[in-house]
Amino acid sequence: MTNSVRQFSKTGSNRRWFLKKSAFAASAVTLGAGLFNKRLAAFEGKDKDKDKEEKSGSLTRGDAALLRFAAAAEILETDFWVQYNELGGVQDSEVPGGTGNVPYTNALAKLDSDMAQYIHDNTDDEFTHQNFLNAYLVSKGADPVNLDKFRTLKGSSATGSSGILRLTNLMELTIDTSWWTRYRSDSKNPDFGDTFPQAVPTLAVGKHTAIPRTDADTSDPTFLQAIANTAGFHFPTIEQGGTTLYPAMAQRASSVEVLRILISIGPTETMHFQTWSDKAGNAPPSTKPIIDPVTKVSVFFPDFSSAGEDLKANLIMPEPCPFISKDLPICSVIRPTETKGIAMGVVQFLTAMGLFNGQSQEFFAVLTDLAEDADEARREHDHD
Repeated sequence: MTNSVRQFSKTGSNRRWFLKKSAFAASAVTLGAGLFNKRLAAFEGKDKDKDKEEKSGSLTRGDAALLRFAAAAEILETDFWVQYNELGGVQDSEVPGGTGNVPYTNALAKLDSDMAQYIHDNTDDEFTHQNFLNAYLVSKGADPVNLDKFRTLKGSSATGSSGILRLTNLMELTIDTSWWTRYRSDSKNPDFGDTFPQAVPTLAVGKHTAIPRTDADTSDPTFLQAIANTAGFHFPTIEQGGTTLYPAMAQRASSVEVLRILISIGPTETMHFQTWSDKAGNAPPSTKPIIDPVTKVSVFFPDFSSAGEDLKANLIMPEPCPFISKDLPICSVIRPTETKGIAMGVVQFLTAMGLFNGQSQEFFAVLTDLAEDADEARREHDHD
């Protein structure tokens, strides 16, 4: 957890009410730093009914919190997929923005000739998720999520980028690729506290760019391929997070309809994950460490074609593993699906990845608060 997240991880209900109002209302006024701090101080110590923190409408407070966190996650996911699509996907009326970057698109195509179409379709899916979740919240009289005030980060200035301000940063990533070995293990499950080695250890160290920052990044074919390979491993790293998030949150839903939403969106994330895990295995291996000419960080992509079972590229079906109890037979499942602390775990995971490098403390406060509310949700009783 970063200092920013840690600082706001135990906010009181009064501060939470103020922060939520700034994020949820579509017409929220952006506060200057000085005014924001004064408002925080003003709310400290005052007793405010927690039920008035935000509108849940006809939903239980817990169900609304689960859907709001899912909506926030999808908004963030859409933001970085748009960046990928602008440079390496298919730009059309369905997913507008950007004009494409030919060298980057060609480098991605070395992982699969259909990469541009897959990037486009993944981006389109995330748009529909964020739009549906917010519309559903509004239809139930609950507050939606709006993070537009936090679109302050500069993205790529390479040819093809729209140049608009972003929520997320794809140019300083530290990528955890332990999902690769986790889904190939038949003896361990993170729900039991097990840990797993990295598939690409160098991606877990330093800050790596997954998109060309400027046109200069496209001038060296070897480095450009390293950028494309980094993106190729970032795609499944993100989507396996969604694969876990939805079934973990579904266990806390009270409404059958909210449960239906969570277990219907979740499998699409799994479909994305398996697609991208297959493509990551096609990343051209390195012959030697590749040095970023700007940051001097190095990356090395192993050759998985002759690796053992824990690393072999074509083992993209989840191996059976221990589940629920190690006294039971192993079973092929999504892992982890432990529900306790899942939302805060996602915030910590994305933050450690560097996806939010450059964001404000207010952003971390709002995101942390959304996660805390989702983690507090408890199944109540079945109702529609």
